[in-house]
Amino acid sequence: YGRKLGTLVFCLLYSLGAASTKSPLLGVLLLGRVMSGIGTSLLFSAPEAWLVGEALGKDKGGDYLGETFGMAYAGDSIVAILAGQLAGAAAGARGPTGPFELSVGFLVAGGLLTSLLWKENKAEPQSSGDQPTIRDAVKVVRADPKIMLVGATQSLFEAAMYIFVLQWPPAISAAIGSAFGPNVATPYGTVFSCFMASCLLGSTIFGQLSKMGVATETFTSVMLAIATLAMGSATVASSGAAATAAAPLAAIVAAFFAFEACVGCYF
Repeated sequence: YGRKLGTLVFCLLYSLGAASTKSPLLGVLLLGRVMSGIGTSLLFSAPEAWLVGEALGKDKGGDYLGETFGMAYAGDSIVAILAGQLAGAAAGARGPTGPFELSVGFLVAGGLLTSLLWKENKAEPQSSGDQPTIRDAVKVVRADPKIMLVGATQSLFEAAMYIFVLQWPPAISAAIGSAFGPNVATPYGTVFSCFMASCLLGSTIFGQLSKMGVATETFTSVMLAIATLAMGSATVASSGAAATAAAPLAAIVAAFFAFEACVGCYF
């Protein structure tokens, strides 16, 4: 199966997952989450694999992949900033499922553009004797422990990132309620846009420091230390240890922005 087909399947599964949010049935909602999970896996593999395959098929196309991915991530951040505003407006007009309804339109548009503009490309077939196995991968990791250390670092940071994704909405909402009263609505779309702006700032800082000759290992160590301090500060602030109602909100927002900047550096 080709990478173009994988991208189209992502659009289909994610659209169905988004549409499932309109159902009051728990089974349908769970099925929608399963489809969205499969779609997420395709999102993080098929389009990039298509781009790499297409670039390697061109003369010197692979020389520009690093720059292309860097520009793509910067573009992702800008699109995400706009998406946060659109999602907030959709939620205000259509309720909690409004952003999901809006996303279906963009997914359909993306699927149409993919079907019309992309050519299919597939991985070159290999003989059964040439295909790497899990055992081969284990041997490579055991031969160079640095590979395992890099993988462990990535796994732990992304675990913290996904925990953050689950926990920031209730943390921000509670802090806003403490500062302004329980009846004040939390502007989730605006907060998300600010997070994405922080990501863009982080990726920009990393790019500039890399050009200045700062070693990736040194930068990564500092980035991980800042991310740890940010989450620790947010934990202390959300525990109610601060003296005034507004202090936890300011501390939590600053910590979250710092962590998102680290996410931008990471990617």
